[in-house]
Amino acid sequence: MNERIVRRALFGMAVLGLVCGLAIWSAGRGPIQPASIWTIATLPIVTMLAISILRDLWIGRMGVDAIALVSMSAGLVLGQSLAAIVVAIMYAGGTVLEDFARGRAERSLQALVDRAPRVAHRKSTTGTETISVDQVAIGDELLVRAGELLPVDGTLIDVSALLDESAVTGEPLPVRRAATDSLRSGTVNAGETFSMRASTTAEESTYAAIMRMVAAAQTAKAPFIRIADRLALLLLPLTLLVAAVAWYLSNDPIRALAVLVVATPCPLILAAPVAFIGGVSRAARAGILMKGSTALEALARIRTAIFDKTGTLTIGGAELIEIDLAPHQRADELLRLLASLEQASHHVLANSIIRLARQKDLELCQPHQVREHRGEGLVGQVDGIAVAAGSRSLVLADEPLPHWAKNGEQRHRNAAVLRVFLTLDGELAGIFTFADTLRPDVRDTLGALRGQGMNRIILLTGDDDTAANNVAASLGLDATISKATPADKVSTVETEKRLAPTMMVGDGINDAPALAAADVGIALAARGGTISSEAADVVILTDRLLPVADALLIAKRTRAIALQSITVGLALSAVAMIMAALGMITPVAGALLQEGIDVAVILNALRALGGERSERS
Repeated sequence: MNERIVRRALFGMAVLGLVCGLAIWSAGRGPIQPASIWTIATLPIVTMLAISILRDLWIGRMGVDAIALVSMSAGLVLGQSLAAIVVAIMYAGGTVLEDFARGRAERSLQALVDRAPRVAHRKSTTGTETISVDQVAIGDELLVRAGELLPVDGTLIDVSALLDESAVTGEPLPVRRAATDSLRSGTVNAGETFSMRASTTAEESTYAAIMRMVAAAQTAKAPFIRIADRLALLLLPLTLLVAAVAWYLSNDPIRALAVLVVATPCPLILAAPVAFIGGVSRAARAGILMKGSTALEALARIRTAIFDKTGTLTIGGAELIEIDLAPHQRADELLRLLASLEQASHHVLANSIIRLARQKDLELCQPHQVREHRGEGLVGQVDGIAVAAGSRSLVLADEPLPHWAKNGEQRHRNAAVLRVFLTLDGELAGIFTFADTLRPDVRDTLGALRGQGMNRIILLTGDDDTAANNVAASLGLDATISKATPADKVSTVETEKRLAPTMMVGDGINDAPALAAADVGIALAARGGTISSEAADVVILTDRLLPVADALLIAKRTRAIALQSITVGLALSAVAMIMAALGMITPVAGALLQEGIDVAVILNALRALGGERSERS
């Protein structure tokens, strides 16, 4: 039988027993004494709790639930059946409250599992067949209809698609994807039907990885939670000692019972796991996947941050930063001609140029008589114009630069840029300058990390000294390590870990060993990076850097709430125990007071589900 149903049934039975007993007591007569009804209603809970404690002892575990068993049993033995039934209601109600708190904290995580893709529409020579998502193979051409989930990761075949990625990345607005763009499972087709080609199986897809992380988040225990468990264990002998002293000094066993009753924090120690599950859930809604409570707690302690450069602090691709134009030339027209020619190229820069032209709604045309000079550029015909695009040596040979182009050449002489020279009918018409630029939110991210107590921020990259130092200087970083191999990155992480808790942030395969070596590895997985995601403790699904700072904020806030709930709850229980030992609280009043304390701390722990608005959307 479902344990939650049993707990609710026992709680209902205890409440019904209390009400019936009080009704008979107020009437002054009845076929059975109120004390007998209260005793009968308490016994099932005592029996269930005794079985649970014996089961825990069998596996070597002991908790504060034993205090509840002792207090209920003592109440029945001493003839305080009203106190016993109130404690029973408090204990059973605490388990029901635990179910509610955990259910609410896990709801966002469970929602991810519940909406997992189930079927796919596979194209074949005979038409389209609907199959289980587990039957999709790499290379299959799939049809995704309007409103459907993408079954696996893949690439877009059609010209464009509109996707709702909010469930995976936390981004609220649909995004437009172009042909050959990577698509991720679990996102929703928010536009018209489109075709895609599967690049992974269902088991290896993004959404399957998310569900594995969800399972880890719901089962793993953080060190902080284990400490809370041990703290609860110390409470048992302390409670028995205080109760014995109160009985000895007052010669009144009822005082000992009152101490036992107020020291029954059944749901109290649950505040820590509820808070941590709430924090993991809050992060998931923001497109941040924590691999369990352990990762979240470790993140809350971080004092040193190490960042990779390419694809992490920078966008990781060539972006257009400047166009030098010959007199009487228009930038959009030159971009249109260049992108039209680049449609015939397999160069890594071609996709960036074509995507930029399409973003500007420029109408591209088919190039003709194209010849590609590998590593140098292209020449061909576009709209009847002889177009050449590529390196200076290919396009201009030994001809000098015209006057209008000299300033740009001087400006970028020692910079890490790629310059594409464009001629029309043999005349230089423009020069396009591309570079790997900083992410737009990198300064905000680093500022937020500093504001949260990050003492040291380091750039660790395999790039050359010039590129690394330029980035570090512009961002005000504390140290720079360049020309680093994967082994060098691991060594650097190990060195920093000896000085302070350290996190590593990266996105590439070469970052995976360093991510695994750090106290907390954070992988930027918006563009793929399956290996780095597997090695990391935290995975950022949005194509932004700012969630790194948000993850730290969520972790710190969650740990603070858990610590607050534990500390305040135990402090209030200690005060109540002293008052009970002095005879200021009766067993019944103590049970009601302790229930109020338990409810308060668990509701406080649920605050981890929410978020301060300093977490960015």
